[in-house]
Amino acid sequence: MASLDHLGVSVDHVPSASAQFDPVLRALGYTRAYDAPDHAYWRQDGQPEILLYPARENAEGPHEHGFVGWQHLAFAVDSRAEVDRVHAVAIEAGWSAVRAPKEYPRFTARYYASFIEDDNGIRLEIMHNPPRDAAGS
Repeated sequence: MASLDHLGVSVDHVPSASAQFDPVLRALGYTRAYDAPDHAYWRQDGQPEILLYPARENAEGPHEHGFVGWQHLAFAVDSRAEVDRVHAVAIEAGWSAVRAPKEYPRFTARYYASFIEDDNGIRLEIMHNPPRDAAGS
């Protein structure tokens, strides 16, 4: 059986992207393991590593949501308050709010999430969707 080991993300400028990613990933429990002008990565026990690499010279950025490629990466957190907290950390770190934290009843009656985007057009979702039994519904 396969599992996800790491996720590599190409960015326009690794140091700038690292400055935006670091507070958010730290808020999600990751630790920066390496940081250099040409590559940076974060680790969390039992989770895939997240790596930043420079885009190729002929690549034009930022990524545009909805084009072929990454749509978004969702991080599940333990509570609605945690969604709110991580969202606030992201905004403070210069991420743009695509959608502020809110309920998404079209997914489930318990789904609560925010969507953020960095300067490279990389979109993350911070979400909480407790099991039906945990939510009492």
